[in-house]
Amino acid sequence: MQKHQTELKLSQSERTSTLEPKLGAGQVLTGQIYVEKLVPLRQTRKYALCYSSTSSSLAVYSFGNVIQASQTYDRFRYPLVFIPGAGQTGTNFLNTPDNRLGWASYFLNQGYTVYLTDPPQRGRSPWIPSEGTVAIAPVRYVQAYFTTPERYSLNAWPQASLHTQWPGTGLVGDPAFDAFYASQVQLQTSAYVSDDNNKAADIALLERIGPCILVTHSQSGPYGWVAGDARPDLVKGIVAIEPEGPPFESERFGASGPTRVYGVTRLPLHYFPPVQDPNRDLKTVVAPPSGPDLSSCTLQAEPPRRLVSLARVPVVLITGEASYHAPYDYCTVLYLRQAGVDVTFMDLTALGVKGNAHFLFMEKNNLEIAGLVARWLERIDEAGWVTES
Repeated sequence: MQKHQTELKLSQSERTSTLEPKLGAGQVLTGQIYVEKLVPLRQTRKYALCYSSTSSSLAVYSFGNVIQASQTYDRFRYPLVFIPGAGQTGTNFLNTPDNRLGWASYFLNQGYTVYLTDPPQRGRSPWIPSEGTVAIAPVRYVQAYFTTPERYSLNAWPQASLHTQWPGTGLVGDPAFDAFYASQVQLQTSAYVSDDNNKAADIALLERIGPCILVTHSQSGPYGWVAGDARPDLVKGIVAIEPEGPPFESERFGASGPTRVYGVTRLPLHYFPPVQDPNRDLKTVVAPPSGPDLSSCTLQAEPPRRLVSLARVPVVLITGEASYHAPYDYCTVLYLRQAGVDVTFMDLTALGVKGNAHFLFMEKNNLEIAGLVARWLERIDEAGWVTES
């Protein structure tokens, strides 16, 4: 997917030179997104010899032996588009760091077509050095927030002590941790550059593949809200795994104070009445914590403005018991519901699913959680809960 082209400036000597062009000077492509499509296969029958006459049939050849033919099929009408979080790529969702089935593989086996993305300027989507700067998470950061919060983050959020689901020790030298850390990649340090790039790339992808369901995680949560707001006719549902939050404020990363000026995003959303200046038009109040070890919530003052486009998109928001999101994800749910969005809150603690941190989709009980998501997704495939354009 292409966002735009950037013309790197040439000096006067380069413009008039007859020498061969040099690397780093000239017109380049930027803002593209790498997308990998995986299509489910259904076993058909065994043949002694197989001929594939269409692109929708695949065969495994075995040098004269009996072979197995399969045919692509879609059990469900809408594919799943996975958008990873900060410093991650689409490989997050294939298999787990300890080589168990990942969510993409699970849903592929269920019959969903799956799209795996590497967001612009990350992983297999190239970064142009002239566009901002990139950074990568150090080991201690990954351990404190993702793999061993129970060891490093007890003073940051009390729920960290409940973490039990990471495979292995979560420390350097453990095979699962080393495999996970090896998959960490660079990310754009400017949230605004990243937001702009992803909005353009994600919408271009939607317009190419048609109606789908987005699966977002962490940093990519706002990308899903923006895409659903821009094209509710193409986004038929959003599975938001611990999306970036809470509304307006930053609790764990960066400077304190307002950060998502449109509530759940930095980029504009379609409110009614319309929002011209979010700092002026979105009046807020602070609601006290609804229980122990929970955060206060910044919500809209009554009467709230409605998210008229995003209200057309059903959402499930998933939160783990031991994650740093555990104190405040409920605030995001309250904010979206207040604005008219149909949100199912999959609070894993309330459902009896214990011990998960931020990367719950690759932890030891990841398929148990995937099963809960699969049941929610089946509702979208039923005629009674399909959003129409």
